[in-house]
Amino acid sequence: MSQCIRILPETLTNKIAAGEVVERPASVIKELIENSLDAGATDVVVEITAGGRRRICIIDNGRGMSREDALLSLERHATSKIRTDCDLDKITTLGFRGEALPSIASVSRFTLATREAAFPEGVEIIVEGGRVRDVRACGMPPGTAISVEHIFFNLPARLKFLKSAETEAGHAADVIARMAVSRPDVAFSCVSDERELIKLQRSDLQHRLAQVVGRDSSRYMYSVRSVTDNVTISGFISGPSLVRSGTQGIYTYINGRFIRDKVVQHAVMQAYRGVIDRGRYPVLALFIELPPGEVDVNVHPTKHEVRFRRQTPVHDAIQSALEGVLRSSPWLTSQPPAQTAVVATGHALRERIAAAAQASLALPHRARNFTGSLQDAGPTEIVPHPVQEYAAIVSEPTPPFQQEPVQHVSSGFFSSLALIGQFHSEYILCQSDTDLVIIDQHAASERVAYQLLKEQSIAGGIESQCLLFSETVELSFSEVAAATRFSADLAAIGFELEPFGGTTLMVSAVPRLAADSEPLLLLRDILADLEHLGTTAAFSDVLENLLSRIACHAVIRGTHALERRQIRELLESMDRTDFAASCPHGRPVSHTITLAELQKIFKRT
Repeated sequence: MSQCIRILPETLTNKIAAGEVVERPASVIKELIENSLDAGATDVVVEITAGGRRRICIIDNGRGMSREDALLSLERHATSKIRTDCDLDKITTLGFRGEALPSIASVSRFTLATREAAFPEGVEIIVEGGRVRDVRACGMPPGTAISVEHIFFNLPARLKFLKSAETEAGHAADVIARMAVSRPDVAFSCVSDERELIKLQRSDLQHRLAQVVGRDSSRYMYSVRSVTDNVTISGFISGPSLVRSGTQGIYTYINGRFIRDKVVQHAVMQAYRGVIDRGRYPVLALFIELPPGEVDVNVHPTKHEVRFRRQTPVHDAIQSALEGVLRSSPWLTSQPPAQTAVVATGHALRERIAAAAQASLALPHRARNFTGSLQDAGPTEIVPHPVQEYAAIVSEPTPPFQQEPVQHVSSGFFSSLALIGQFHSEYILCQSDTDLVIIDQHAASERVAYQLLKEQSIAGGIESQCLLFSETVELSFSEVAAATRFSADLAAIGFELEPFGGTTLMVSAVPRLAADSEPLLLLRDILADLEHLGTTAAFSDVLENLLSRIACHAVIRGTHALERRQIRELLESMDRTDFAASCPHGRPVSHTITLAELQKIFKRT
């Protein structure tokens, strides 16, 4: 009989294992930083070239390794973290599987240099595609330096799935930021293509969050602390004014390990139910401490998933801790720090200038009544007057009564409807012969706005409106990478962006239709959609979705009273719109109830 089953060679098994551990350059950085932190490092330096596709270098000041340990670390399932199967129930380190280094070395040109403080020299090991090429002594400070070059050079099928350099650099910076939040006592720095992305000094958690999410954002985060049975919860959570369109602002940690867990996220969203809108996510850094035996981190090689021994108590403890803070509404009593009060946002500055303009218009009114000379006046007495007094003096003249122009009745269906009124300031009630027509004013306005945006896009570009004072917006590294990659495409839909330093962008123009409807929040939503696109060629595939998102933000939402003139203009616009029966998301715009249906309801037939 022929033998069909055979043992795979070690080089092939390492490549298979690498498929689970090494997804992209950011995965390499995560695994190596975890090893650095387990080794007691207090300074971690990351250098990447071409988003990590060409080169990744991690340098730390940890304990280092001896020559023998360095060679053993490149063998599969070789680790210093555990000894027996009992150790799996009390894991306190970030790494323990012993798969990261051999997996990474099997799909790259790998160099490991390390030195223990007690030894005068270190050791350098050069590996190519999983095969050790050279082992030699080297001079270096205590710690470890690992260089990973040309990742997936021997796996072209995996290499082609990597994104652009900007995208990969954004993912790498996000990974470093997540690790940095978990360890504020460690200094982190990241340099990408000789440009500094991250520079974080040792600090406490509050200052570290300010460095990662931005100082303006950190002002709207509030401390949480709770101890229940074996569950200790601490960290900072945001109020309703600081939300995101995705989960990129949720930093959750179990025993210091960053995790993405459905139980934890469900508990968080349950606590925020009724506090933030649906489809929005808070910004928070939540640290959950459990006895090691109460949580299983050995679920997946990436160690992002965990299993709880007692799931319900953990879920309830998280929800209760967050609800305790949110129930007190600290954002109603907390004020921004005094030192940030001098920095006025564009909106506040505009209000201040408007008030000053009213005052300046009123001042000449008093000055015109003075006809004497300066010599006769004597010493001048300056009497301060509040701005409100001047504002009361300045008023526009009441326009003369003008009869409303006669409305030209259009031949379209919606224009020909007899207007009855509004219901709940959300629906428009009309009559068509013997039928009752109910129109969703938001869906109708959204369809009209979408049609206008689409026509402008086809004509060459969406009309934008320059802001009187440019606004700044703080983003994640991935969002900044998306904004950089699609800057020309974003300009075509009305957003003009400029780098402002770090992860902050300056917005100088926005789509005109959305200028009065939180355009910065709209920009965040669009960037969240663009993060996962690899090339600008894919932008055209999602353009219609982006236009519908702009239209949704630009028009009336929720309950909103309309004048009869506004309703008439909306109905006429609907007759000039293609596919007026549905909004861009496919929801119906109108619903007709016939007289026969009404008579049946009231049992008249």
